[in-house]
Amino acid sequence: MHSSFSAVQVSMEIFKHRSFSWVFLVLVFCRVVVAAADPSSESLLELKSKLVDHRNSLKDWVLDGEGDKSSGKVLACSWPGVSCNDNSTTVTGLDLAFKGLSGVMSENQFNLFTDLAYLNFSHNSFSGNFPGGIFNLTKLETIDISMNNFSGPFPPEVSKLQGLVVLDAFSNSFSGSLPVEISKLESLKVLNFAGSYFKGSIPPEYGSLKSIELIHLAGNLLTGAIPPELGQLKTMIHMEIGYNTYEGSIPWQLGNMTELQYLDIAGANLSGWIPKELCNLTNLQSLFLFRNQLTGTLPWEISQITTLTDLDLSDNQIYGPIPESFAQLKSLKLLSLMYNEMSGIVPDVLAELPMLDTLFLWNNFFSGSLPQNLGKYSKLRWLDVSTNYLNGSIPPGICSRGQLSKLIMFSNKFTGGLSPSLSNCSTLIRLRLEDNLFSGDIPLKFSQLPDVSYVDLSRNKFSGGIPNDIYQAQRLQYFNVSDNPELGGEIPSETWSSPLLENFSASACNISGSIPPFVKCKSISVINLKLNNITGSIPTSISSCRVLERLYLGNNAMTGSIPDELTTLPDLSVVDLSHNGFTGTIPEKFTSSPSLVLLNVSFNQISGTIPREKVFQMMGSSAFYGNPELCGEPLKSCSMSKTTSKLTWILLGCAGLVACLAAFALGKYYFRNARKGRWRMVSFTGLPQFTANDVLKSFDSAESMAVIPPSSAAFCKAVLPTGITVSVRTIEWDTRSMKAMLGLISQMGYARHKNLTRLLGFCYNGHQAYLLYDCLSNGNLADKLEMKRDWSAKEKLTIGIARGLCYLHHQCSPAIPHGDLKSTNVVFDDNMEPRLAEFGIKFLRQLNEDPCLEAGEFRTTTKEELSIDVYNFGVVMMEILTNGRLTNPAGESVQRKPREVLLREVYRDNETNSSNTALQERINNFVDVALRCTRTRPTERPSMEDVLKLLSGPKSQRK
Repeated sequence: MHSSFSAVQVSMEIFKHRSFSWVFLVLVFCRVVVAAADPSSESLLELKSKLVDHRNSLKDWVLDGEGDKSSGKVLACSWPGVSCNDNSTTVTGLDLAFKGLSGVMSENQFNLFTDLAYLNFSHNSFSGNFPGGIFNLTKLETIDISMNNFSGPFPPEVSKLQGLVVLDAFSNSFSGSLPVEISKLESLKVLNFAGSYFKGSIPPEYGSLKSIELIHLAGNLLTGAIPPELGQLKTMIHMEIGYNTYEGSIPWQLGNMTELQYLDIAGANLSGWIPKELCNLTNLQSLFLFRNQLTGTLPWEISQITTLTDLDLSDNQIYGPIPESFAQLKSLKLLSLMYNEMSGIVPDVLAELPMLDTLFLWNNFFSGSLPQNLGKYSKLRWLDVSTNYLNGSIPPGICSRGQLSKLIMFSNKFTGGLSPSLSNCSTLIRLRLEDNLFSGDIPLKFSQLPDVSYVDLSRNKFSGGIPNDIYQAQRLQYFNVSDNPELGGEIPSETWSSPLLENFSASACNISGSIPPFVKCKSISVINLKLNNITGSIPTSISSCRVLERLYLGNNAMTGSIPDELTTLPDLSVVDLSHNGFTGTIPEKFTSSPSLVLLNVSFNQISGTIPREKVFQMMGSSAFYGNPELCGEPLKSCSMSKTTSKLTWILLGCAGLVACLAAFALGKYYFRNARKGRWRMVSFTGLPQFTANDVLKSFDSAESMAVIPPSSAAFCKAVLPTGITVSVRTIEWDTRSMKAMLGLISQMGYARHKNLTRLLGFCYNGHQAYLLYDCLSNGNLADKLEMKRDWSAKEKLTIGIARGLCYLHHQCSPAIPHGDLKSTNVVFDDNMEPRLAEFGIKFLRQLNEDPCLEAGEFRTTTKEELSIDVYNFGVVMMEILTNGRLTNPAGESVQRKPREVLLREVYRDNETNSSNTALQERINNFVDVALRCTRTRPTERPSMEDVLKLLSGPKSQRK
């Protein structure tokens, strides 16, 4: 096999050596001419030469030199992806889909292929402008360029293709306006411009497309009103135009598209009522209008669309009851009305729908009991009625058809015992009944629940103990029965051998007995048994729990020493042993624990010396209080002898009394003179006991207190007397706000985590304070977003930020919202570990702006602020995943894009090979978490504890 190029090489070698006759040279040259005489094949070879083909997908595109010029046949007709007419004289189709190709195409690349009818470049990485010259091929019927990265305006020359039937440009980077010229294509049946960056409004002219059957414009940047002219599309079968930002309401004229079977206008900023004219869509099977701002009551006329199989109106502002007329929807499989303002009872007619398999009613105001026949007449698979005002019992036949996989009913007022029939529900995967009034024994037989992975029965009134066969749930990952004060019993002996169990929580359950030995606890990461009556010691077999991260045993009656085996656990970060009877010393080996953040041994009988390592200093004194024989920083010094210690405590007590009396007497004088320059100093763990004068002098090289940072300077640096360099933040306050602000600053100072900047101390007078922080000079995330990182570095960075935020939200009491999480407030320490800066500063300002704000009023805003932190974390995640390409407000933009578009972009930003399925799975998980964090409804976002769990799992977990 020789190409024309190799033939020329041969002839040149012959010429050089002159070993053959001129006659033979002429014959060889003629062969070259014949081989190169096929213009179509040569044109395709030229195309191949200009493309980037890392996978060598076009390796078979070669000339074999056997062509016959007189036959007129195209050699390329035998190449993969090339289609020709019956006699192989003309190329009619070109299919390069899924070839892993990239590069930029030129305008005249395809001029020769005038008979081309089919062109497919989908699922590659082509970029640049799409060549308008392709539209000179007027016989084209199908163009599929989906899943590429073509950019710029879409060429208006498309109007030349009067025979075009399919135009699929899904998931590219086109910009500008939608081409109005599309309206001239009378044969067009499929138009897919979804997942690009088109702006402006949908051209009203699109309503004149005579043959159109599918329009997909979702996930762009479209605005304006939806043109009512679209209602003229009598041939339309499938329309997706959501995930844009329209204005106004749904045009009632859309009810005139009588052939329509699928309508999706979700996430589109629509307002107003749902038009009753939609009931004219008598062929409609799927109606998706979720995540808008629709209001009004649910039109009873929808029940006239008897063909409906999927109805999703969730995440709107719809109010009122579910119409009884829904009894007519006999084909309905999915009914999602969650996240609205609906009320009334759940009508019995829903239980009569024979095809219903998914019912979402959560986050509404429904009351009364559920239909007692629910699940009896349909293969109900997923029921979620959480966060309503429902009462009564679980319908007895909820799993009678043997399909129920998820039963979610938390935060209602359900009562009574659990139906024993739930134990026969072998398909059950997820059971969430927390925060209700259920009582009686827990009748679940885990040996009959082979697939159950998540069980939450917390905050109820169960009794009778934890089922003994819990270890037989082979796929159980999460089990929570906390806050059932009448539960009682002991921890079943084989609990820890459940093979996949990760989280076991049974706090405040009046459990007694001892902790059973830890056998086969290979997956357990969280054990929460605080606030019980557990006795005995910590089993030394806990050393087998190699992935244990958090252990909560506080407020029990446990004894014995802290086992050295705890120090061998590589991921252990939080250990709470407070309010027990533990004795002995703190194991010295904890000093080498790589992950330890908090060891709370307060109020025990621990003795000896607190290890001097930095990690223990960061825990604060509250972790060690209540142990009379324990000494060392941050408690009292160990230099005092035992004989003088008692006397010292007596003297300290007297001194304390005198100090209190003096403070009372001088209080008014202090506050009256605070503005005159009286400074005070407060040091937290890690800062020597400097005086206010030490700090103030360090602001000026001349050691003059007259020159200090002006209030307008948000930050400066200072070198303290021992050579410590600190960052100094200036905070102003009103005298009336000072007390509340001092309390919050103190709480911030005791917040210690490796992913937080440390507040070392502060000095203050009556009108301002200087907060002293660790000086971190390695820059912030915003400056480094475009820095090239591999996936493992991005993963580590993201999880580090999540851990810092999780600590503020869930391990500080009360929680401290960050308030201003963004890439500029993520800084790096000497080891390039991310640390959150500026946490709590926003709320200091709020307290100062409203001196009358009480602590209780301030805390009512905390839940909302925590949710805002989660949203901002999702934004920062997407910035990291896309190397800074998706910047604020990324939350809004990512929610508008279809998930598959986002994934493709993140794959590209992270140079992910399609064959690396493990990496793709991790990326999928991270994108899912970012999307969950940036959901529109705050209550739909996960907590930071859940975020950390999701990020550490192989797949995104759903509610």
